[in-house]
Amino acid sequence: MTLLLAPMEGLLDFVLRDVLTRVGGVDRCVSEFIRVTGSLLPDKVFHRFIPELQHGGRTLAGVPVRAQLLGSDPVSMAENAARLAQLGPEGIDLNFGCPAKTVNRHGGGASLLREPERIAAVVAAVRRAVPAHLPVSAKMRLGYDDPGRALECALAMQDGGACEVVVHARTKTDGYRPPAYWELVAPIRQALRVPVVANGEIWSVQNALRCRAASGCDALMLGRGIVADPGLALAIRAHDAGHAPEPLPWTAMAPHLARFWDLVCEHLEPRQRAGRLKQWLALLRRHYPQAEEAFQQVRRMTEQRDVSAWVARLQDTAACSAG
Repeated sequence: MTLLLAPMEGLLDFVLRDVLTRVGGVDRCVSEFIRVTGSLLPDKVFHRFIPELQHGGRTLAGVPVRAQLLGSDPVSMAENAARLAQLGPEGIDLNFGCPAKTVNRHGGGASLLREPERIAAVVAAVRRAVPAHLPVSAKMRLGYDDPGRALECALAMQDGGACEVVVHARTKTDGYRPPAYWELVAPIRQALRVPVVANGEIWSVQNALRCRAASGCDALMLGRGIVADPGLALAIRAHDAGHAPEPLPWTAMAPHLARFWDLVCEHLEPRQRAGRLKQWLALLRRHYPQAEEAFQQVRRMTEQRDVSAWVARLQDTAACSAG
């Protein structure tokens, strides 16, 4: 069984990759997409999105990170992939699933699901441009408006040279609205020779089991579900090993929230810092009742010193509870 950490722009960046891979259970991460629009990007751009390149392409917990590129021009994608390959990522992933309006208006992301032949050209160009030992994978949705060409698109990725295809089980039009149509991934998994990974609406161990049963995929990609419940990957693994999953208690979250806040303060602009912590707490509310109180406590804070003091109090409270 393989469990992957999803790329989610503005949410699952290197900060959360660091924290969530420290919790454990994740086999591999995929970076937020790096947009390719025609120019050859400088190394500093790749390092900004994937600082793990400075550590052998792995998080500090040792989990490999595959770099994701988004673009529609085969030549430009190939040139940037070749440069990126020199920096030592675990592999290169290609984004054919982003539903953002800006991205799709400019012919990227899920908009390419209406042009399977172009998908094949992009994948093939990147595959030729990077060393043979470097994995090239792809991520897609079920389609743009409907899933009618999903299999055709997945086959185009495979035929272009992708070694793995992740399928987010919704169309671009579906956005992130539930449900995810896991059963529509099954024909893709059955038709492809390469591994297929199912993604979408996996918030719990029960969701993971239903997704695997419906899609036929053993490998899963976790996104918002593991952000809301950082112990989700470990719980899935415990179940598969025949053990009763033990939830990660709220008190155990204190050091992870503190680590998150330290990284945010170290790497992000001051205006972004408090907002990022609030964003994570807002999602944690889905799994932890205590996160609602925490969110209410910090929601009006804007100064770094105030948030830092709150984080310190949270750690003290957790330490007293553990003692």
